Amino acid sequence: MPAKYRDALLSRSEGRLIVTADPSKCLLIYPFPDWEPIEQKLNGLSSFNPQTRALQRLLVGMASDTEMDGAGRILLSAPLRQFAGLDKNVVLVGQCGKFELWDEGQWNVQLDQALLFQSGGLPPELEGFSL
Repeated sequence: MPAKYRDALLSRSEGRLIVTADPSKCLLIYPFPDWEPIEQKLNGLSSFNPQTRALQRLLVGMASDTEMDGAGRILLSAPLRQFAGLDKNVVLVGQCGKFELWDEGQWNVQLDQALLFQSGGLPPELEGFSL
């Protein structure tokens, strides 16, 4: 984890993190206290809906508890690394209360898709939005 986030993660969760799979083929990394309500909501959904059950299997079923070591590193399980196609070059992206961990090549594809908004591909809910 980058140094600028380590102190906050240590104070927020004592360095305890949850890593899980995301349908976009990246990994999501949550401080443990932020993951608990998400897991409870997912487990509270009906498992009779096939789409809901598939999401429960992915997010909850692949969730892995890990801790930062003294250097701020975390150990990722082989199934999670394989799911996200992580090899040597990865990109960690902050997303408010969580991080996304991407294979660098897949992250570049995501950036290219985000730039399509410049050519009129803006979703209706962002009409009139200004930065």
